[in-house]
Amino acid sequence: MLTVISPAKRLNETAHPGNFATTLPDFASDALRLAKVARGLSVGDLCALMDISPALGQLNHARFKAFRADAEGLAAAFTFDGDTYAGLEARQMEPDTLIWAQGHLRILSGLYGLLRPLDAIQPYRLEMGSKLANPKGADLYAYWGSKIAKALNTLATEQGARVLINCASAEYFGAVDLKALKLTVVTPVFLEERGDTAKVVSFWAKKARGAMARFICQHHLSDPADLRGFDLGGYTFRSAQSDATRLIFARQVAAIA
Repeated sequence: MLTVISPAKRLNETAHPGNFATTLPDFASDALRLAKVARGLSVGDLCALMDISPALGQLNHARFKAFRADAEGLAAAFTFDGDTYAGLEARQMEPDTLIWAQGHLRILSGLYGLLRPLDAIQPYRLEMGSKLANPKGADLYAYWGSKIAKALNTLATEQGARVLINCASAEYFGAVDLKALKLTVVTPVFLEERGDTAKVVSFWAKKARGAMARFICQHHLSDPADLRGFDLGGYTFRSAQSDATRLIFARQVAAIA
């Protein structure tokens, strides 16, 4: 069983915990190619491309200008710092959990395509949904094509996996070509209940997806049925609302800490 999560816009560039050696991203050459495309954009272009402020546009313009093939990077799972990573808590993972995650957890990335937790990345911001024109098409979905799905297929063969747990957002999972993917996709869905209504709340759902990924890695899970035991944050599995490919977890709003 493999798991994928989204990256984060916010980054933590402080020193890594422990003495973990970083690894080279499989698609480092693609990241460099895309960085060179983005390097040609002005600050204003980047602001329009990602709907960001001038200050963030200037920051990311400088990042792309400094992007180099031989630059020393930071481990991806320790560097991304958004809601999903508050749930993943990679910096607090035990060494055996992190080592297992290195073989079974992947981070989808607009710039790097697919990352292992300890892959070294340079600071960047480039959402998968960005309409960055490139030699392969009008956006990043066109650039990555079936490449990410094929890489997941290869990893699944190496690990003996048949199922992909989708803990990523729709924006990022859209980069996985389902026609090329040879794995069964199972998606956990996290609902907040208030009275008779239940809905997905983005902030909590992102954090819960990260916590689910952590749960899988901590327990070295290989059977999707074992995900039903997830109860972190007050969530419980709702079998009546679930099916083979969509696992529903919910909690009462009043129970949220």
